[in-house]
Amino acid sequence: MESDQQKGREGPQKRSPLDLIMNQIRRKTSFSERKKPSVGRLFRPSVSSDKNVDIPETKETESSEGKDSTGPGTESSDTDSEISSVVGWGRVKQFVQKLGKTPDTQSLSLAHCDLTATDVVELGTLLPFLAQLEVMDLSWNDLLGGSLKALTVHLQHVSKLKVLKVSSCRLTAPDLTALGEGLDCIPLLEMLDLSWNAGVGGGNLHCLAKHLCSASSLRELHLVDCQLSEADAVTLGEVLPLLPCLEVLDLSSNKLMKKGIETVASSLSSTPQLKTLKLSMCALNQESLAMLVGEKLKFLPGLEHLDLSCNKESGGGFSTVTTSLSLLTHLKCLDMHLCCLTEEDTLALESACKRGALSQLKLLDLSYNGSVGDGGWVSFFGGAAGLKELQELDISLRPSASLSASPWLPALLDALPQLPSVHRLALQRWALGPGDREKLEKALSKRTIALECDQVSVSVAKVAG
Repeated sequence: MESDQQKGREGPQKRSPLDLIMNQIRRKTSFSERKKPSVGRLFRPSVSSDKNVDIPETKETESSEGKDSTGPGTESSDTDSEISSVVGWGRVKQFVQKLGKTPDTQSLSLAHCDLTATDVVELGTLLPFLAQLEVMDLSWNDLLGGSLKALTVHLQHVSKLKVLKVSSCRLTAPDLTALGEGLDCIPLLEMLDLSWNAGVGGGNLHCLAKHLCSASSLRELHLVDCQLSEADAVTLGEVLPLLPCLEVLDLSSNKLMKKGIETVASSLSSTPQLKTLKLSMCALNQESLAMLVGEKLKFLPGLEHLDLSCNKESGGGFSTVTTSLSLLTHLKCLDMHLCCLTEEDTLALESACKRGALSQLKLLDLSYNGSVGDGGWVSFFGGAAGLKELQELDISLRPSASLSASPWLPALLDALPQLPSVHRLALQRWALGPGDREKLEKALSKRTIALECDQVSVSVAKVAG
């Protein structure tokens, strides 16, 4: 009986001879021998087919094999890569957060962070962990100048980059060269902003320009206040044909000389996709205005935003570009504030409006042009009926000026019913007498128009019915 009971107790625990041999081998096998693939392949089929196999020990063996394998595409490689990625992202977060910014895998905004050359070196080493980056903004970091190469040599890790902003960073000629060489690594770049870097001008633009052929997908180029010289303008004119996708060109606050203007103007025909052209404060005079705008706008049928503001010497020259303005049938925004416009100029506008050439215009800024005179405003409003889509109109005077609106107010009141889309009207610094104010309020009583006026600073809501 005792023998039977003992057999009953031992029966369920009894294992096959093969199982006992395998467990013994596992206990005696060294770590170096266990990692050999041949041993695993030899025993794994038998172990898998035995339901009584020691599962924990089998998993440990397979795990060891996976971790020590060095072949491409192995579990070990994937694990190491994941660990490296996690650790790398941790470094990115730490770097960005210490600068008071929020980390983001697609957008890196480090503007106004007082970045130093050391920071740029560290940032370069972090780019491998930002493979999904599309926007990088390093603007307004004065100490960055002279160290950009430490970053650009790593641009191959952010090949998806679409927007790069390095405005006001005191860039130097070597920085431009380094940036140009790095353009090959970011073929998807759509926007490049180098504004407020005096080092871009002075004949240095060529350091970057000779590499711009690699940025053929570029849609926006911003060079505001870069102190572009005549040589830089010539260089730019040579570069524009290499940028067939360009939609935005901003050259504001650069004194463009005659030869440079001629080169840029002749190249506009190579940018048929251009939608925005900004030439504010470019020292344009009547001659250069006719050269740049008068002859070449016909090559830009899709232009939507034209900024010619703050060119005080251009007054009187707009009458010669009226025909060209008439070709801009898609124009939506026209900014000519502070251009010393004359009565003749308002006549580069009444005729164009009457022909319906500016029928798509939504914003018209004619402010700070007190030189137009009463007759000029009367003429302008006489043809304003053609501005069917106009939403915003600004004819405010300069802060130091003050004139009476009475002479031309009747023309405005007659035009308002024919401007159904207007929702903002700016008349600041124009003096309105009691009778003028009453007439204007009556004309606006059935409209929802925001009126900006020193003496009538109210928004008149539409009256029901």
